[in-house]
Amino acid sequence: MDMREVFAQRPVLAIMRNVPLEDTLYYAGAVVAGGVKIFEVALNSVHGYEQIAMLRKEFGEDVMIGAGTAITPERAEKALEAGAGFLLTPSTQAEMLEWCRERKVPFLPGALTPSDVAMCVNHGYHTMKLFPAGDMPMSYIKSLKGPFDDTEYVAIGGVSADNIEEFFRRGYLGAGLGSNIMPKESVKAKDWKACAAYVAELVKRANAGIAAYKG
Repeated sequence: MDMREVFAQRPVLAIMRNVPLEDTLYYAGAVVAGGVKIFEVALNSVHGYEQIAMLRKEFGEDVMIGAGTAITPERAEKALEAGAGFLLTPSTQAEMLEWCRERKVPFLPGALTPSDVAMCVNHGYHTMKLFPAGDMPMSYIKSLKGPFDDTEYVAIGGVSADNIEEFFRRGYLGAGLGSNIMPKESVKAKDWKACAAYVAELVKRANAGIAAYKG
């Protein structure tokens, strides 16, 4: 199932990778308080599956919980059992495209090259995770959308408070942030109020970029 409508409504994605287990709900609570209600929990984190279950129990259906680095059917099955509502991969894998399509699992496949995009489109996925977006020119999305005019992209890799507005101004449907979503010093100090305020500013900048792109 394509993720276009999801990111049209929730354009900023919070990526949780190696967040200490004891900080999970405080960390996620700050993200949600700041206005972000969609997460990617990396499955190659130490407590990834457990954190998916914790977030699902805490937030219910108000927040979307995705499982990242779902690069095998085995990982995907375990993530869905833990409560993940959608899956993400860092790359384009025919096996996972087919697996998710057959089971109608919401999926944001990773893509970078025109060949990657073509494979995703051929499997019915028109919304992709462009990774690593920060290593590509800002004009790259325009180049992809030329021949693939019915595709949308979520920028992941290298997105920060300094450039998130520009990503949206260039036409990205969404943007994901990992450690950049909150100041490291505030996280270390467990100043969750300051973290939530920082996230709220990110959302404000994202919305400004979206408005500028739409004209």
